Amino acid sequence: MGQRGGRHRHPADAPGTPFFLRILPLLLIIGGAVYEYCTPSGFAGSPLFSAAPLVAAPFFSLGSTIAAGVASIAAIVAVHLRYELFHSGVYTEMATVATVCLLACFINRIKRRSDEELASARQIAAAAQFAVLPRPAGRIGGLAIAARYEAAQADAFIGGDLYAVQDTPHGVRMVVGDVRGKGMGAVAAVAVVIGAFREAAEQEDSLEAVAQRLERALAREGSRRRGIDDFEGFTTAVLAEIPHGGDLLRILNRGHPEPVVLHGDGRVRVISPAEAALPLGLGELGSWPDRATEAEFPPAATLLLYTDGLSEARDAKGIFYDPAARLTGRVFPGPDELLATLADEVRLHTGGGASDDMALLAVRRP
Repeated sequence: MGQRGGRHRHPADAPGTPFFLRILPLLLIIGGAVYEYCTPSGFAGSPLFSAAPLVAAPFFSLGSTIAAGVASIAAIVAVHLRYELFHSGVYTEMATVATVCLLACFINRIKRRSDEELASARQIAAAAQFAVLPRPAGRIGGLAIAARYEAAQADAFIGGDLYAVQDTPHGVRMVVGDVRGKGMGAVAAVAVVIGAFREAAEQEDSLEAVAQRLERALAREGSRRRGIDDFEGFTTAVLAEIPHGGDLLRILNRGHPEPVVLHGDGRVRVISPAEAALPLGLGELGSWPDRATEAEFPPAATLLLYTDGLSEARDAKGIFYDPAARLTGRVFPGPDELLATLADEVRLHTGGGASDDMALLAVRRP
């Protein structure tokens, strides 16, 4: 909902509203007038006249709603002046329309208040999203960075996908993850993972140690919240590290979709873990040593990390979007262009009906 001068604009008052919706109250008034004019005395068009302000109430401003009611009463007067015939039924009809107009004004006020509360909730959600999941700088540690969050639901701001990038003494470290579930429980887990990552990325010497810190943070938060609310502690994640001044890349995968490296000549390499590992937060089911996978990361290469909103996006035939296959043989000017292309292609692939949020992170070495 747009705002100007502190006032909220109703959907039908906003640019781009369908023309039929804009003129529907007027059509109802004209229809009522024609009906009364063309029918014998005693046949009233009050249902059409009453419908005009009721239709205007949820879509137009209060002034437009009142105008629709006044125009309806004026049309009744005009028709009966034509016949010079006023009787008790005419006054009853006018009183009925006036009463319905008052009811429409009340509906308009309730709708306006609901719109304002919804707009406020969206602003709060957006602020929470940006506080929990801020977009990283375009350049970190000499690397070009781009991040993108695509919500499956229109006007949604908060979800369970996450990303973070941090320059540390050990190199540029990053995480992309996907928390099980939705709602505030998922957002709480996102905040825990990102907070623990930022601290551990600075202090720990290895990605394996960072992963263990995240595991302990989720376990600790889950124990603290148990019995208080629903805390989503099950998180798939991939951690990455690019040491300063080298052409090496380390990846540690905890049950997450496999990242890909796009080389400058169009080759694409999928970084698969040496052995599968459970997602973060499932340490009570078993323990195993984390092992990072190393890969070449030469100049002009781009690392793409993503959530399953990309790799599990399906078309009408149920075919998944395969990022590695789709990107093979293609070269992009930079990480921003890569992510914009992916978002557009997924939208086309799914017909605009994505069923899951999608977080994308691209890192390019100059």
